[in-house]
Amino acid sequence: MKYTYQYKALPTTDQKLEINLWLRICQYWYNRQLGERFDWWERNRTSVNCCPLVCHLPELRDRPNYYSQKKLLPGLKKGGVTVEWSGEDLDFSRVPANTLQQVCQRVDKAFERFTRSDASGHRSGKPRFKSQSRYRSFVLEGAGLDLHSCSIGGKFLYLKVPKLGLLKVRYHRPLPDGAILKQVQLIKKNDGWFVNLRLDDPTVPTISPDQFIPTWENSLGMDAVLHEDHYIATSEGVKLPSVKLLRRNQAKLAKTAKKKNARTSRQQSTSETGKTRRTATPKDCSCQKRFPIQNRSQVGEDGQKSLLS
Repeated sequence: MKYTYQYKALPTTDQKLEINLWLRICQYWYNRQLGERFDWWERNRTSVNCCPLVCHLPELRDRPNYYSQKKLLPGLKKGGVTVEWSGEDLDFSRVPANTLQQVCQRVDKAFERFTRSDASGHRSGKPRFKSQSRYRSFVLEGAGLDLHSCSIGGKFLYLKVPKLGLLKVRYHRPLPDGAILKQVQLIKKNDGWFVNLRLDDPTVPTISPDQFIPTWENSLGMDAVLHEDHYIATSEGVKLPSVKLLRRNQAKLAKTAKKKNARTSRQQSTSETGKTRRTATPKDCSCQKRFPIQNRSQVGEDGQKSLLS
C-alpha cells in the first residue's frame, strides 16, 4: 500500500539557499523543454483543410520526447547554462540527476494530455510556462534518500537527502512501522517549506474489489439507531455507542467563550479610557499674549464711557 505523509520542514539558512537554487533550475528546465516542444509543434504541422501554395519548409527534426530531452542533461551539466534575458548562470550539476529526470517526465505528461485525448474524447488545455509563483515543488528519489534518525523527545525527524545533508522535519505524526521511503517532494508555500513523504508499506495487502463476491456469509448490515447512547447497530446484534463530542465539551466551550468575551471587552475598555485630551501648546496660547483678557470692572467702565460718549 502506498500513501503520503506531509510534514513541516525546518531547513537551515544554507539549505534554504540550496533548495531555492534547485527550484529555480527545475523551473528553467521545465520552461525550456516546453518551449522546444511548442517550437516543434508550430514548425512541423499544417492545416488539414487548407495549405499555402508557396511555403518555406524548415529542416525536419524528430519530435521531442522524454528520452530525447533527457539525453541533453549530461551536456548541460558539463557546460553550464546562462539565461539570456536575466544573465544568470545556472549550474545543473548541483541538482540531483533524478530530480531533473522527474522534470522531464512532468513535461512529457503535461504535453501528452494536451495533444492526446482521454478515453472519453476530452483533451486538457495548453500547458503554461511556469513562473516562480507557479512552479513550487520538485521530487527527490533514488539512492542516498533515507530516514536518518529522530530526536530524543520525538518532536523532530531527520531526513538524509543527497547533496543537501540532514534535513530537519517537525515530527507531528508518527510513521507506521515497516514503511519504506520511496520519494520525497519538497513544496514551497507561503509559510515555509513542506515535505511530502511517499511511503510504501508491504505489510498491507493490496486488495481489488473484483476478487470478492458478496454473499450472506461475508456481508454485514449496519443501521443508524440514534437511540439513547447507541449510534449504530449491526446485523450481528452489536451496538456501537455514540461519541457525542459536542455534548461532552459544550460546557468547556462555553467557559472558553466567556473568557474570550471578557478579554475582548476589557481590551476595548482600556483602549477607550486610554485616549487623552489634546493639551494646548505654547503656539496655541500665543493669542492670549496678543489680546490680554481685561477685568470686568475695566470692561464695565469702558462700556459706560462708550455709551456716554
